[in-house]
Amino acid sequence: MNPLLCGLAANPALPPELVDRLLTLALEEARADPASQFADDLLHGLADRADLRHDQILELAAHSDTMARYLAYGGTLDAADVDPGSMPNAAVALLDERRGNLAWARFLATHPDPQIRWKLASCPGLPQDAVDLLAADPDEEVVKELALWTDSPVTARLALHPDPEVRIAAAANPSTPLEAVIVLAADPELTLKWTLSERTDLPQALYARLAADPHAGVRATYASNPGIGQELIRVLAADPELQVRRAVAKHPRIPLDLLAELVVGDRAGWNLLPRIAAATPAELKEPAGSRHAAVRMLVAQRRDLPPHLREALAVDPDASVVRAVAPHPGLSEELLRAMVARHGVQVLAAVAANPDASGPLLEYLTQHRPGVRRVLKEVAEHPHATGPALLACLADRTSRPLAAAHPALPPEAITELLADEDHQVAEAAAGNPSLPRAVMLELMP
Repeated sequence: MNPLLCGLAANPALPPELVDRLLTLALEEARADPASQFADDLLHGLADRADLRHDQILELAAHSDTMARYLAYGGTLDAADVDPGSMPNAAVALLDERRGNLAWARFLATHPDPQIRWKLASCPGLPQDAVDLLAADPDEEVVKELALWTDSPVTARLALHPDPEVRIAAAANPSTPLEAVIVLAADPELTLKWTLSERTDLPQALYARLAADPHAGVRATYASNPGIGQELIRVLAADPELQVRRAVAKHPRIPLDLLAELVVGDRAGWNLLPRIAAATPAELKEPAGSRHAAVRMLVAQRRDLPPHLREALAVDPDASVVRAVAPHPGLSEELLRAMVARHGVQVLAAVAANPDASGPLLEYLTQHRPGVRRVLKEVAEHPHATGPALLACLADRTSRPLAAAHPALPPEAITELLADEDHQVAEAAAGNPSLPRAVMLELMP
């Protein structure tokens, strides 16, 4: 029964009176057994609901500061509902989300629990008096966290801190003044290596020194940094280590001709690369017509291609290119079916992932022989999936819980799945908004 009740707690169609009953049950269970995992799961399922009344939110928040913090991060608990004295974790969460009362910060910066102060130190936009208190905190972990995240001018002072770990944290902070970072980079006591890899404003000579590190992982980290110039990009593109060359390919300003050289012959499964994502339609014309399928495939991963490029790639002779472009919105059903006719199992799952795939097309894909398991997973999550298509998905262990949660699954099938031996499937069925109301009532204790 426990998985079913947890599923009901998350069911968006659960009637208000049943939400009340579940909340009462969860709180009673939590009071009887504070370590109850069932109660915790039920409470969190209820806390995620979008239809909670304000009094229900306050009742959940009063259960524990941990739950109050969860509600704060979830966006349902407001500053007016929080007392920083009794709910310090929730107060810090609201400050972290920039929805808290800044007057709380000084009080929390002197809180006896160092974990509260440590979490506060990473919050953005704190008042300077609270920042100064945290910078002088007796716990160096708190000071280090502040040095890493604050956007306050205090970073220049923390860059001179006697603890080298605090200085390293200050060096990694993009808000630390450049002149202080350059001094730290010359500090013989500090081994910065990866520390400056997020900075995009360093002198090219410093990037060159950092990117010449003997450790390939360090070189790879700097290879994709937007701050490095064209000369260093080309140096790193010729690096003997594959991981470095692959990192260069992810640089947002790599020349397209160099990117093509890096990709050809590399069997990596590339995701959409920043340079391709930022390219103009005119820039895409040449790589889209490349004689190398690996280069055409990079362009095919864009989801905002001009229609003429999108449709040209949809009829590409190479299955890998077609597979990459198949999920692109705007493709006609005729083109999608033609992809399957030409390339079969190689593109089935990608076609099923197309947001415009129709219900009949999804049914057709589930019936294709030979089949592909990934197709069933894509169909089970597709908003256009039909009842017959979803029933086919129930035959696959991975797709079964996804199909059980789909509102287009026939109600009688949903009801049957409540007794499934897989608790994940049963819970998903209980959370299905198409579950009949009468069945919801029967499931309640």
